[in-house]
Amino acid sequence: MNWIYDPWPWYVAGPLIALIMFLLLFAGKQFGMSSNLRTMCAVGGAGKAADFFKFDWKKELWNLLVVLGAVIGGFLASQFMSNNTVKINPNVAKQLSTDYGITSANEAYMPPELFSAEQLSNPFVLGVLLVGGLLVGFGARYAGGCTSGHAISGLSNLQLPSLIAVIGFFIGGLVMIHAIFPIIF
Repeated sequence: MNWIYDPWPWYVAGPLIALIMFLLLFAGKQFGMSSNLRTMCAVGGAGKAADFFKFDWKKELWNLLVVLGAVIGGFLASQFMSNNTVKINPNVAKQLSTDYGITSANEAYMPPELFSAEQLSNPFVLGVLLVGGLLVGFGARYAGGCTSGHAISGLSNLQLPSLIAVIGFFIGGLVMIHAIFPIIF
């Protein structure tokens, strides 16, 4: 195993996640990305427009370190610790190619047919991304947190609302990819 380019096995990554969760719980903190976005909005003055952002954001500045770490870690992983490909089932690659015109399977993490800078000039794709972003933001707020917060932090705390939210996230993902995505694209 080449530890730099291969995904870390579950028996390494799992205990590391558990250790981070233990440290956060011990410190009285919870993990989740949507709370970080709330902190950034509060820092930017969004409290003047909505009461949701009126809180002592200075106590939550540690959240911004999570965002910074995610950005730096993502950059380092993609540039120096990865061959930037994901091996997927050949049948799935064939279906992506024939049904959706995505021919870059097994070549890139995110298919350039959907996520390249050139696609942003397509008003339809831009509209789908904007509406999708608004729906994700609304969903995270409505669910009381994002997928990472509920799936990692909430489930590790044995919170029933997080279990319900995670089940809802999976059902929503299945409905999107099997029912809505084929209609849109």
